[in-house]
Amino acid sequence: MRAKPAAERALPDLPEAVEIEEGKRLIRVSGDRGLSLTDRIAHSFYRLTWRTPLHAVRLKGKFPLKLLAVPDDSIPGDVRAGQALRAGYFLFRGLKQPIDTIDFAALDLPPAFQDYIHSFRWLRDLSTVTTREQGAPIAEAILRRWLEAHAEKPSEPAWRADNAAWRLLFWTSQAPLILSSSDLVYRSLVLNCIARTARHLDQGAEKAPVGLHRLVAWGGVVAASMLLPGGGPRKLFGEAGLRRAIDTAFYPDGGTISRSPLAQLDGVMLLAMVRAVYDVRREEMPRFMTEGLNRAVPALLGITHGDGGLGSWQGSGATDQAQVVAVVAATGVRTRPLRQARDWGYQRLVAGNTVLLVDAAPPPISRLADAGCASTGAIELSDGPHRLIVNCGGAALNGAAITDDLAQGLRTTAAHSTLVLADSNSTAILADGTLGKGVTEVELNRQELEAGSRLELSHDGYVRRIGYVHRRLLMLSADGREIRGEDMLLPAERRRKPVATPFVLRFHLAPGVEPTVTVDAQGALLRIDLGALWQFRTGSGTLSVEDSLWIDGDGRPHACQQLVVTGEAQPGGTSTGWLLKRVG
Repeated sequence: MRAKPAAERALPDLPEAVEIEEGKRLIRVSGDRGLSLTDRIAHSFYRLTWRTPLHAVRLKGKFPLKLLAVPDDSIPGDVRAGQALRAGYFLFRGLKQPIDTIDFAALDLPPAFQDYIHSFRWLRDLSTVTTREQGAPIAEAILRRWLEAHAEKPSEPAWRADNAAWRLLFWTSQAPLILSSSDLVYRSLVLNCIARTARHLDQGAEKAPVGLHRLVAWGGVVAASMLLPGGGPRKLFGEAGLRRAIDTAFYPDGGTISRSPLAQLDGVMLLAMVRAVYDVRREEMPRFMTEGLNRAVPALLGITHGDGGLGSWQGSGATDQAQVVAVVAATGVRTRPLRQARDWGYQRLVAGNTVLLVDAAPPPISRLADAGCASTGAIELSDGPHRLIVNCGGAALNGAAITDDLAQGLRTTAAHSTLVLADSNSTAILADGTLGKGVTEVELNRQELEAGSRLELSHDGYVRRIGYVHRRLLMLSADGREIRGEDMLLPAERRRKPVATPFVLRFHLAPGVEPTVTVDAQGALLRIDLGALWQFRTGSGTLSVEDSLWIDGDGRPHACQQLVVTGEAQPGGTSTGWLLKRVG
């Protein structure tokens, strides 16, 4: 069951006497450079007020503590996770944690699971499967225990800026689940914690790591400014910070700086939830937010397949279509997918029912991504609602099935549909999980011709270590029934002459695709379950079929297979052509 609209979820009046307690890219990452004079004044004034007794005086007695509105949350939650909460346990990526035995002060769970609990994102899951009467006792019981552990003792990760901001957004949008109690002391404690969270974000938002974390933190400040009394100065301060956060979290073409589809989805969702706050207060959303959404939504849609779900890039899994559609609908933005994203780094080629996605950029800067992948040059391909060529994906979805060791393996070049030279990654993945040396520059040339689309890219990931440039040429026919490819290994200029080196060309097949290798070991028939028949041919090398793995959007692995073309790069250069053709 979906959550009720805001108009039907009005909160009971709260006592007026309750008061707030005291309590290869250049990225601009901090500071107020580039702010207008008005924003500078608002920023300085608000920071000054909460650093002096004026802040406490302004809060005491003048504004009764209450929520001014309950924003609508139109995005559905996870049904299975919601049903698990009704059954008495948290469910996250296959991991179960009984609620009655959990120690909220010291969660012995994977970091992402801890964030799920501390952010209170699970309230959305619960509201999706229950009515207010059914869900409120469950939510209130959990919140009481969380408050006992954390209301008076701010510590990380519970009070990390992004978790605090998500919590404020979910507490306010799902307020009927946590504020339906007739216990005035409990309700006062919840409202005081919301106010304390707002003050915590005032001081910590700009200190959050650049990217999604800082974007979420400033989104929480803006939401608090409109949902708590006396938020005028905070709103000026928060909107100035949110504008800076949008500028540093997204590239000019709308893609997130971490290059992660999951981060892109969360960033768009954050802006959609903040938009819901403006809507419920009947205020016009600032122009910078409108412009940010108008860039971010096309970039998000640009990495969707024919089935509407996200591709498996930079640690993300194949997020379900319903989630993407719901988030985009919540933004109110109607647009087409972005086809060419130079900064965001993904190219989208479309013809007929065929969608070809290409990673045409270096991996993200290591500090901006927890699960950055060595995937430059990799492709994914879908035919209508059926995926044909995929990447393994899921390196960021640690859970019951994705161990740390497996996650590291899913980040490698071999886990992507591209060429692997000398059994090494195009960008090094270091022992501590960070990205090392490798691809620093990608050359890209795209042409739209009458005969179809032509894309040529090359990267320098193997130049320093092995002496070869990898160049990939892709051509999609105008009717979408044929993809011609050529992978070239060329000796790099001004480098020591390379030696003969083995290479492997990998095409990971989606689950449900059954390959049959031809007798000459130069081709294969690819049968899509309940879909079309495709043919693969290679002009050189030896073709074989090996086992592979594909991770869905919930972090669950699925067995599949991959086409593997083996060959050897020669010092003078090597070229391997291949063809994918729809034959039935």
